Amino acid sequence: MHSARDFVLPIIDFFYPPFRRLMNLQTFRYAAAGSGNTLLGLIIYFISFKYVFFEKTFHFSFYAFEGHIAALFLSFCVTFPVGFFMSKYVVFSDSFMKGRVQLFRYFLVCMFNLFINYLLLKILVEKFQVYPVFAQIMTIAIVILFSYVAQRNFSFKASLPDEYTEETKE
Repeated sequence: MHSARDFVLPIIDFFYPPFRRLMNLQTFRYAAAGSGNTLLGLIIYFISFKYVFFEKTFHFSFYAFEGHIAALFLSFCVTFPVGFFMSKYVVFSDSFMKGRVQLFRYFLVCMFNLFINYLLLKILVEKFQVYPVFAQIMTIAIVILFSYVAQRNFSFKASLPDEYTEETKE
């Protein structure tokens, strides 16, 4: 995993100097990695909505998804692992929390984000008749605000490893 990190990190850090006065390096890395993952998700959303689900209802076994909701779930299936990798190895690499705990917490935050995204899409598209791609862009802006705080302070909380905390207790 570190070879991919060693490839991605210098690229992101190369663009940091002009933003140095606006934000710290970790916030910039989060913004860059998150922007890339968000763009990937939006591209997948658009392509799947237009060309996979053809802007129509998708019948899946016992349930039918509206095309915009099916596209949301497909996009999530790709951006979840990519986002976890970027968060764990590129943005919040200072966290000493066990990987499985990080993954579980990341999953919880992503499920909350997915629920908010789903709810907002349902309201914007089905109640206010906003075109689904534009509605998705609007919901992304809202979800991003919550996501950074939750990932930094919950999923990838930077804490000392257990051996350090035991020594300081003595």
